[in-house]
Amino acid sequence: MSMRGFFAHHFAQDTDGVSAVEFALVAPLLVGLYLGCVEISDGVAADRKATLVASTVANLVAQSTQLTSQDMTNILNASSAIMAPYSPSNLKVTVSCLSIDPNKNVTVKWSETLNGTKLSGSVSVPSNLQNPSTQLILAQVTYAYKPIIGYTITGTLNLSEQMYMAPRIKAATYGNTTCP
Repeated sequence: MSMRGFFAHHFAQDTDGVSAVEFALVAPLLVGLYLGCVEISDGVAADRKATLVASTVANLVAQSTQLTSQDMTNILNASSAIMAPYSPSNLKVTVSCLSIDPNKNVTVKWSETLNGTKLSGSVSVPSNLQNPSTQLILAQVTYAYKPIIGYTITGTLNLSEQMYMAPRIKAATYGNTTCP
């Protein structure tokens, strides 16, 4: 056997580094999968928080019959606390009282917001919620979610949720503006 054949045979039989080579090939894939799962979990958690904010704000307003500006400030500020640990500066919340007339025309009677835009005028609601001569509370939430790792791939994701609720007793009067 020649010297060259000896080294080739010896090299082919050597298995000491096989595991290290396999690990070097598979490790980047596993790290990528792990970080992707973390990113997705964090995004889903932020989306759930936005949904929770919408339902909480709508529920608190739907339970009230008279709201002062301080009450509304407290409700909207509570939404920031619900979003924790996510940054409240990326949160926009709007709550409005909608009045539906006997012809099923929907108008905004009052609206208040945190970092967003108040609603006014006519709005559209799902047809199954257009009960004549009733009121609805509408809470709208938008959250600009910035992924920690995948930001360079996806950029900012705008999570949004809206929640309609019927007033519990009667539609809330906000300041001097009645909803019915």
